[in-house]
Amino acid sequence: MIGTLLIPLLLLAGGFVIASAAIKVVQEYERGVIFRLGRLIGPKGPGLFLLIPIVDRMVKVDLRVVTLDVPSQEVITKDNVTVKVNAVAYFRVVDPSRAIVAVEDYRRATYQIAQTSLRSVLGQSEMDELLTHRDMINQKPRSWRRSSMIRLSRGGSRSASSRSRTSSCPRT
Repeated sequence: MIGTLLIPLLLLAGGFVIASAAIKVVQEYERGVIFRLGRLIGPKGPGLFLLIPIVDRMVKVDLRVVTLDVPSQEVITKDNVTVKVNAVAYFRVVDPSRAIVAVEDYRRATYQIAQTSLRSVLGQSEMDELLTHRDMINQKPRSWRRSSMIRLSRGGSRSASSRSRTSSCPRT
């Protein structure tokens, strides 16, 4: 009697495990990048879809604009003055398949480009420019974004905007 109840119960539990591994839901703001036996099938979603358990693997990618807070950096300006600045960078994924396949970690890559570009843009400016032409300096990252993000956008990530602000300046 126990054996006759145990077998259907085990089959039911096994069916539940397989069904939970096969049914995936992707939100409106996400895409699921599907790999079948290691080969890229492509992005799917939004909605409900089925995967073949063990054969298919899915990586979810968020398509919303992501805000990166670049921590305080000490930057040496063109006239050799050390300035401590921080910045905010925005980006969003345009092509989820390429973001996953072409770049190991697209969020970290974008974060590193934001840090490097902050130092580069401010390092090309003099201290007087930083203080008097702040709006103009905030526009400079748009030009580097076009060049550096074109390389990264081949990986699927594209920057939308960035802003920098001086958090502290040395007293003279």
